[in-house]
Order: sequence, then structure tokens, then C-alpha cells
Amino acid sequence: MLRYLTAGESHGPQLTVIIEGLPSGLEISEDDLRRDLARRQGGHGRGGRQKIETDFARIVSGVRGGFTIGSPVTLVLENKDHANWTAEMTASKEGFAPKPVTKLRPGHADLAGALKYGHTDIRNVLERSSARETATRVAAGGVARKLLGHFGIEILSFTQSIGTVDIGYDGVNPVTVTVEEIEASPVRCPDPEASKRMVADIDEVGEKGDTLGGTFRIIARGVPLGLGSYVHWDRKLDGRLAQAVLSINAIKAVEFGAGFEGAARRGSQFHDEIDYQDGRFTHRTNRAGGITGGVSNGEPIDLRVAIKPISTMKTPLPSIDLNTKEKVQAHYERSDVCVVPAAGVIGEAVVALTLADAFLEKFGGDSMPELERNHRGYIDSLAR
Repeated sequence: MLRYLTAGESHGPQLTVIIEGLPSGLEISEDDLRRDLARRQGGHGRGGRQKIETDFARIVSGVRGGFTIGSPVTLVLENKDHANWTAEMTASKEGFAPKPVTKLRPGHADLAGALKYGHTDIRNVLERSSARETATRVAAGGVARKLLGHFGIEILSFTQSIGTVDIGYDGVNPVTVTVEEIEASPVRCPDPEASKRMVADIDEVGEKGDTLGGTFRIIARGVPLGLGSYVHWDRKLDGRLAQAVLSINAIKAVEFGAGFEGAARRGSQFHDEIDYQDGRFTHRTNRAGGITGGVSNGEPIDLRVAIKPISTMKTPLPSIDLNTKEKVQAHYERSDVCVVPAAGVIGEAVVALTLADAFLEKFGGDSMPELERNHRGYIDSLAR
């Protein structure tokens, strides 16, 4: 079982993630985590915070001489901006000089969080509910990606829509699209013309002090048949993936394969016909998104995720003061115009973590050699 726990506030001294359940003998380095952390900070429409932070995950436990040793792996990401927030964020009574935030922001966790925990200063809510926390999940996802990559599993994402510009379900072939095609776009959309329109819309909306949402696809290629289970609700792979993706800040919907569009089809036009070629079972289409009955079926796992427009806007919405109950303009905290491209990278990370957990559940093993033997024996059995 692979588990992880994150800690830290947006303007605190650091973010921390502890990963438990990795086998010993997995080669991993801090350099392996740099690329995804950098991609999370990129994308047209990001705000000023990304110019301050250059995320770097420092390995402080669980790795020795470049290989995991079986104990929990701890990653630490320092917040450079903390130097400007020491009086606001100190853990001590001495030197604590808060500037309470009381203007509620529509669409954020402010109201529900403050009332739930009894806070009169919304900063106690927004510091942890901030998407800054997702940097830890991207770092942990890099470790999971390294494990999965050892067994030929590749995870990528691309932007399908921003605002009203949508390349559609069939706009990109998820089997053949390349990372190079995706990353060549400033919004991570492999359709060049759509990418230009998305950039233009982000600029137009940003000038008006507004924000844009959209959708992104996550594709996992090379996933073996048999991850997850149909025998109980909490072991179904699609349910586990959906929960992981929906836990990302601002995510409002997820679908697998043809999803909502497929729901309008007849069964004869939706279900993937089964075939047998070159010693293995295959499907002629992948409208189920690579999962049937809660179990991976050997096809690429394909899910689309919808993220709402960012709630913090330069032109704030009317709101209420938490303490005085008076009408006010919502609080403005430095923010982005559009985070769809970056959200795809976060989606990759949580999918990688979920698939790594399901992979270890299926094949077991306390060391990489043991895991390799178990995996090889299973794959060989499918070819008989």
C-alpha cells in the first residue's frame, strides 16, 4: 500500500510530504522531480507567485546512495516567499503580528472553512486551502512516476479546452500524441490553432480582471490489465482515480473515456468490442477509458477533468465581511488568470500516485527485484 501525507501552509516556511510503502531499490534523485515541479509553475495565465518560487524538492529521508531503502521518503519544499510573511505566519506568540483577513471570497473555502473551525481570521483557512499545497503532490507524484516508468507505464496530460475554445474528445489521438507536441504549446494544447485562441482569450479575460477555467485530459499508457477490483466499492480503480483527481483544488468534474458524451449514445455505439491479436486480448475502441468494472482492461486509461475559473479575481465580486456581516468587495490575494495547463500536471501526479498504489497492491514486494519477479510472472501468465 502506498500512502502519502502533506503538510504546510502557502506562506509558511516549507511544504512537506511523506511517502510510505515504496519498495527498496528504486533509483530516485532530486533531479527526477525537477521537471514536473517546473511544469506545474508554467502555463500561460499564471500569476506573480510563480516568479518568486522556483520549486525544488529536497529528499531528507528514505533514500540512501540514490536508492530507496524501504523506509518512508520525506520531501521538503521551501517557500521562498515566507521571508516576507514571518510576522504573519510565525508559530510563536512572540513576534506574531497578523493582519486579519475578513472579507470572504466567493468560490473559496473561506466561509465554510471559517465557520467549521471557528476562525475569525480567514488567513487560517486560505493558507492551507491554497493550491500551493499541490506542489507537494507533484513532488510525490514524481516518485510514483519513476516507479511506474520502470514498468513501462507513461502518464501525460494535455489541455482540451479553455473557456469556450474546445478541441473536443476526438481532437487529439491519446495513443499517439507526444509530450513534445503538448509542451510546445504555452497552454499545453497540442492543437496549434486552438492553442493560439486559448492564449488570446486568457489575455483578454486577464485585462478585465477576470478568470478562465477549462478541461484537461490525463492519459496513462502501458497500464497492465488487472489493477483495481470489481469486488468492493472502495477497490474500484475508476472510483479511486476520481477521488484523487477531485481532491485537486477547483476541480468540479471528471469523466472516463467518452464520459458524458457517450451517455447519449446507444449501447451498440458505446461499448468497446473485444478482440484477440498477437497473443493478447484487446479492444477495438476505448470509450470506457481503459477501465471496466473497476479494473484496468489493458487499454490506455483516459480521463477528462473540468476545473472551474479561479475564484480570486483582480476585479472582486461583492461579498460579506465574516465578522461585521457588512457588504464588501471580496478580498484579493495574488492569483492567476488561468491554471488549466498547470492543473493537468497536478492531475498527472495524483493519477501516478493512485496507479502506483494499485500497482503495488496487485504485485506486492518489499524490494524492486521482488516486485519485478511478481510483475513478470503475471504478465507471462496473461500471454498463455
